[in-house]
Amino acid sequence: MGYQEKYNQWLSFEGLDESMKANLKEMDEKEKEDAFYTNLEFGTAGMRGILGAGTNRLNIYTIRKANVGFAKYVLTLPNGKERGVAIGYDNRHMSYRFAIESAKVLATYGIKSYLFESLRPTPELSFAVRHLGCAGGIMITASHNPKEYNGYKVYDDTGCQLIPEWADQVVDYVNQVEDELNVEVCSDEEAYPYITYIGEEVDEAYYKEVMAIEINPGMDKKDFKIVFSPQHGTSNIPVRTCLERLGYDLIPVLAQCAPDPDFTNTKSPNPEVEASYELAIKKAKEVDADVVVICDPDGDRLGVVAKHEGEYVLMSGNQSAAVYLEYILSQLKEKGILPENAVMYNTIVTSDLGELVARSYGVDVEKTLTGFKFIGDKIRKYEKTGEKQFVFGYEESYGCVIKDFVRDKDAIQAVLTAAEAGNYYKKQGKDLVDVLNDLYAKHGTFKETQIALSKAGVEGAQQIKDIMTGLRANAPAEIAGYKVISAEDYETSIKTADGQETVIDLPKSNVLKYYLEDGSWIAARPSGTEPKCKFYFSIKGNNQQNALDKTNVFHKAMMKMIGETEY
Repeated sequence: MGYQEKYNQWLSFEGLDESMKANLKEMDEKEKEDAFYTNLEFGTAGMRGILGAGTNRLNIYTIRKANVGFAKYVLTLPNGKERGVAIGYDNRHMSYRFAIESAKVLATYGIKSYLFESLRPTPELSFAVRHLGCAGGIMITASHNPKEYNGYKVYDDTGCQLIPEWADQVVDYVNQVEDELNVEVCSDEEAYPYITYIGEEVDEAYYKEVMAIEINPGMDKKDFKIVFSPQHGTSNIPVRTCLERLGYDLIPVLAQCAPDPDFTNTKSPNPEVEASYELAIKKAKEVDADVVVICDPDGDRLGVVAKHEGEYVLMSGNQSAAVYLEYILSQLKEKGILPENAVMYNTIVTSDLGELVARSYGVDVEKTLTGFKFIGDKIRKYEKTGEKQFVFGYEESYGCVIKDFVRDKDAIQAVLTAAEAGNYYKKQGKDLVDVLNDLYAKHGTFKETQIALSKAGVEGAQQIKDIMTGLRANAPAEIAGYKVISAEDYETSIKTADGQETVIDLPKSNVLKYYLEDGSWIAARPSGTEPKCKFYFSIKGNNQQNALDKTNVFHKAMMKMIGETEY
């Protein structure tokens, strides 16, 4: 069925939500095509899409369809009905409605649900699944995406997002739904006996675990100021509760504390965007704060700004994670409690600096594909075997987990770690940037950057496909004058070096990675959460200026290679 037929089917559907009907009538031809040319698909972090009418949009009908798939999957699990599903949601438009619709679809299949009474961060949903002994979890969120988006993430019984093997089973069930407009959903009255509302008891259990991650709990906290912003999202109460109970001087950016689906008082809810820090840095200058921390709306990502030589310096996700790692491992070693079989996880597009820090303490490092579910899956594996002991996991995109009572990124844990590390180093006469510079001096200087090419709609999807196809067809032998010494294609699972091919022992993924003779690398992959093609640069230099200069050269060379003049 073509997009026009699908559009007409929706427009003529008698029971269609009135607001959606109005949305359909306002669409021009291009908007119709974009809304109906395909179905929303599961990516690296579940399903995300623009809110509105259409099969390629997020709405009550596509949410119901997704939940049919997840419900049928839960029914295949041991005692799935009774164990039930924990459901959380953030501050975005339609989040609460989507959460209710999820619970009602589950109830239609006789599955219990544990629904948070109000918005909660994603890591607490992950925790709740384990705490309540559920068969799985659902989180309604679009994480750091713009306000017009929402999303749907599903979790296994360990609180980890479904790995591809299990997500594929859900997708198979979803694809069996021929008409999302006519999904059977029980009434509110029929659903009520299957729904249990949760709140304070789970909150307190989660807060207890978060506060227990302190390595130096007795440290004086009086002379250390933290400015904090939840960016109108879910982390406000958890962060303020935990840090204030621990005695930190936490100063909130009040204008950004109230939940707001329009993110009224921030230029962006994404910690990867520099403009999102403006109000927080302004407040930091007013109170002379030592550290600024901001969470994304669903509380899984944390951005950190450190006061350094009188200026507020934004740290990348790679940089802040390397500093957390240095603090954690140095303190565990000093106290004699660093496990001999310790392991740290990061992804194939994460900086080499964290790996070098870990190995300097004798900690093993394992790489995963992009998507925190792969880190969660690693934790699960070694939890069962006891072969290795988890000490840290992170992605370059401002997401990490310190303790594994959560199996997803946890910004609340990260805030506490940033606060504790910052306070500890201040007492040593250093700040977080000083520590980072020490790591560069010891392990080499790396400049990590990213170019995300936005390619929306039908044409954009094809352009992203063409970019990746072109790179495979014309594999570069050199980039910006530097020889490519090896290349990895995660779609074919082949690594090529010195004319020899070896197999990559990771699940298949549409990622290309080029290693250069100077110790730098560049990677390319389509985003699994947004209509973007992403390029990752980890450039090694003799010093910070040299690394920056080289980065600019590599940016231009890579974009020229794919025919992009504006980026």
